[in-house]
Amino acid sequence: MNKPIYVSILLVAVSLGLMLTLQYRTTSSVEQGVAYGREQELTVEKLQLEKELAHLLDESTDLSAKLEEAGKGYSEAAVAFESELSKIKLYAGLVPVEGPGVEVVLENLPDSTPDRSPKLISIKDYDLLHVVNELRGAGAEAIAINNQRLLATSEIRLAGNHIVVNMVNISAPYRVIAIGNATTLKSSLVIKGGPAEILNERGIAVNVTIKEKILIPAFTGGLRFDYATTT
Repeated sequence: MNKPIYVSILLVAVSLGLMLTLQYRTTSSVEQGVAYGREQELTVEKLQLEKELAHLLDESTDLSAKLEEAGKGYSEAAVAFESELSKIKLYAGLVPVEGPGVEVVLENLPDSTPDRSPKLISIKDYDLLHVVNELRGAGAEAIAINNQRLLATSEIRLAGNHIVVNMVNISAPYRVIAIGNATTLKSSLVIKGGPAEILNERGIAVNVTIKEKILIPAFTGGLRFDYATTT
């Protein structure tokens, strides 16, 4: 093999070496560029996520504050509801009450007529109604007869030898208790020509006593409306 051929082979080898070296550098530069670009992209994504996290934390704090306010509002509404319900129960006679007032005891006087049967009832349902109406007219806030609380729907009627109040049979002596201005309540009964005088004339003893504290039980009967509805 002559010298020109060796020179040609050498030139080819050098050229190939240069080409391979250049290709390697180019590839390395591209790979390094891709890695750097990805790092930048991840950094941007991290910053964005941090911003979103901060925004979510702010929203969480705001919602927690609103929830706390809503809880306070619910508690206040519940207290107001309970207060209003208590008033309704009080006015409806569904809770026991106490206060100053009067105690009225009605009892048949001993009968001096020999031929009169001792089983004959002297006190009638309308006698109790008369007493109750006078007490209501004098401002009584709560009334009971023999521990039967009277409501607007309570009945007082005669049934055989008994008077029925709230579907319960009661017998003499009849104890009527009422809460209100004690002096006014008593005056409405013992005034001249009032219920006490009228009943005494019929042989019925009426004893009216002022009490500093009277306990009146709650209504325990059933409450039902079959025909009445709200409008």
